[in-house]
Amino acid sequence: MKKTFLLFLALTSLWSCQNQAQNATLPNIQTAKSSVMSKETIYQFKVQDLEGNEFDFATLKGKKIMIVNTASECGLTPQYEQLQAVYEKYKDQDFVIVGFPANNFGAQEPGTNKEIGAFCQKNYGVTFPMMGKISVKGEDMHPVYQFLTQQSKNGLQDSEVEWNFQKYLINEKGELVNVIAPRVLPNAAEIINWIEGK
Repeated sequence: MKKTFLLFLALTSLWSCQNQAQNATLPNIQTAKSSVMSKETIYQFKVQDLEGNEFDFATLKGKKIMIVNTASECGLTPQYEQLQAVYEKYKDQDFVIVGFPANNFGAQEPGTNKEIGAFCQKNYGVTFPMMGKISVKGEDMHPVYQFLTQQSKNGLQDSEVEWNFQKYLINEKGELVNVIAPRVLPNAAEIINWIEGK
């Protein structure tokens, strides 16, 4: 009888220890899970503009942002005109466009940063922020575009940059909210309605 009682005590003690150990690890598991699922924002990135100056996305907090990969020798290059018009109309209403020249599609952006800047100014009067040339796909994809195209980073969706002038819409909290195909014009209703909060 005494042996049975001691065995019962030992088992109860063991069971209690195991439960405490499991409970002790639960918060750690939940913490790890929540950190993996946490959504990143565009504000973590600093890049260089066409002149080689640092551009900190954190300075755009509270603004809606359209990020677009551009090219100077593309059939869609005339979209610069609509991009500039939309920027001019809404730049004083907490909206900004950020251009990223890229040579990933048909080698249609072969120029240097200086040449790209001169082209944009001369042909389209571009005044919205233009960054230095980067890669928007492949093994050398820039970290900004890793964020824009990977759901594990942006919390919205996986996507692939299909061609020049694909548009990524970022809300006032720095979160990705929509991906717009290259052929959709910058002044399309879905974009303007988003800018105006409709």
